[in-house]
Amino acid sequence: MSAALAPIPLETETITRERDALQRTWASEPGLLGWLREVNHVSIGKRYVITAFVFLLLGGLEAGVMRLQLSRPENRILNPDSYNQFFTVHGSTMMFLFAVPVMLGMGIWLVPMMIGTRNVSFPRLNAFGYYTYLFGGIVLYGAFLFNTGPDAGWFAYPPLSTAFTPGKRTDFWAQMITFTEIAALAASITLIATIFKQRAPGMTLNRIPLFVWSILVISFMVLFAMPTVAVASIFLALDRLISTHFFNAAEGGDPLLWQHMFWFFGHPEVYIIFIPGLGFVSHIVATFTRRPVFGYPMMVLSLVATAFMGFALWVHHMFATPLPQLGQSFFTAASTVIAIPTGVQIFCWIATIAAGRPRYATPFLFVLGFFIVFTIGGLTGVMVASVPFDLQVHDTYFVVAHFHYVLIGGALFPLLGAIYYWFPKFSGRLMSETLGKWHFWLLLIGVNVTFFPMHLLGYMGMPRRVYTYLPETGWGPLNSLASAGAGIIVVAMLIFAWNVFSSWRNGDVAGPNPWGADTLEWATESPPAPYNFAHIPVVQSPAPLWEASGTMPVVTGMRTDVREVLISSVMDAHPCGKHEHPGPSIWPFLTSVCVALYFVPVIFTPWGAVLGTVAVLAGAAGWGLPHATSSKPLPAPGSMYKDEPLTPEAAR
Repeated sequence: MSAALAPIPLETETITRERDALQRTWASEPGLLGWLREVNHVSIGKRYVITAFVFLLLGGLEAGVMRLQLSRPENRILNPDSYNQFFTVHGSTMMFLFAVPVMLGMGIWLVPMMIGTRNVSFPRLNAFGYYTYLFGGIVLYGAFLFNTGPDAGWFAYPPLSTAFTPGKRTDFWAQMITFTEIAALAASITLIATIFKQRAPGMTLNRIPLFVWSILVISFMVLFAMPTVAVASIFLALDRLISTHFFNAAEGGDPLLWQHMFWFFGHPEVYIIFIPGLGFVSHIVATFTRRPVFGYPMMVLSLVATAFMGFALWVHHMFATPLPQLGQSFFTAASTVIAIPTGVQIFCWIATIAAGRPRYATPFLFVLGFFIVFTIGGLTGVMVASVPFDLQVHDTYFVVAHFHYVLIGGALFPLLGAIYYWFPKFSGRLMSETLGKWHFWLLLIGVNVTFFPMHLLGYMGMPRRVYTYLPETGWGPLNSLASAGAGIIVVAMLIFAWNVFSSWRNGDVAGPNPWGADTLEWATESPPAPYNFAHIPVVQSPAPLWEASGTMPVVTGMRTDVREVLISSVMDAHPCGKHEHPGPSIWPFLTSVCVALYFVPVIFTPWGAVLGTVAVLAGAAGWGLPHATSSKPLPAPGSMYKDEPLTPEAAR
């Protein structure tokens, strides 16, 4: 192997010809039809992220209207029915249409570049997942715009969501759940296969970037958690549409069955949302301290331990239900112990920062904001893990404050830091540091002004999901303060939106690696070419760009006239074959339309299942039409490797 990695310069003219051929092979097709046929991971990942931020905007507007309604006693901006729809659609949007999809979208966009490959393993399945997710959001908001939005809470507890919610409101919610879970499962399968079988040669398991580890962990969590809520939502739809009795206590069903099934998914979903944030934090800390993250094995084990424990504490959402006290004690213990893996990671980050000289750029500031906000949320989480305390604050605004601190601190702050960090790779331009700092400080102040008073409101007995209150309760001043904080958050996010749009057009040109980072995505162009790497890199250390000396070994012999990717072994990433990926196709889009033709008509008539089944079978048949792909063995290892300059610019 050492002889195979000897430096052999590549001629500039040869590199240019290869890049031109790869550009023709991997380029996107023009026009609307080309947009619908696209299967490249960069395009699909961008669509996930942009669509998720559109839903964040909609969910934020709903939250703003609710805060206006609650800003003073006996307000009349929303009536009770509208308020029920607003808080249900807000919660459903943030959990199902923003938080999980945006993290999976970042994974789809970044993971192939970070592990040194050209596309995800199942590009058409990846595109199908996006369109299914998009249709799920359209179903929810289409109903909401016509005053048929769900109104039983984002958790849809029976019997409120069954016997006491006539009409089609909860039916639209249940079908939206099914759409988004199918999309999440498709993305997770794609990411698992990509990480295990398409890593660059030399990227052994102990050299995988920490963000890639976080995406691998949550992808497995999705496989175990999402089917549960998908089945539960189907049971709920069957109860409502054809009068089955899964959750109908009068006919032998059990409403608590819904809570067990929903929260077996619901609490792991919290970790599905914030574990990628831990990966973002690791990369930002490493880059801006110029130090590899301290305790890499412990960081990975902490991610895995968090995932395992996340499935062992769903019942702490049900402490107010008639459960055996012995069982409650076990779930109290699990809810407390899960703080340990995250504490280990925080220790490792602090040790890394202490060993380096941190640069306080905007991405790093958002990491510091994560430490502050998420720690407060974690501490209140340990508090509500105690059954006596939980019974006192259950269904009060204390719980609202807790989970907003956890999700905003654990997911939104790292995500925004990641947007500032990877925006140069996304667009080729840097975001404004001045606007970024204004955004950070206003958001940090706004979040605390909005949600910290809610802890006190919870102590004072203000229940969740009330559309108004009387002046005699004494809740008015704290609600006014929280609503003022929401206004600060709005200003902060407007600054962020302006920063994105102005920087996209007029920001400083970034170059391949403006931060001096260490992972492989920074060895590509900014924005990357559609094929990512002209030659697949060979990884020789956990920080390949920091330890390279101007050149990097690369794999040669890959075809440029077809979409060919390198296949490697699971454990040690030894090259073991080449695979010709399918090209652009309209069938993922058409199949997702067929899925919509199944789930939407069923809301109105059981005969929709007949129409939908025919449509889905037709879509699957079209998708299964033969296409020219092949797998080929590799040439002899000694002829595979050459050295090339570290960045595309250096090669020109």
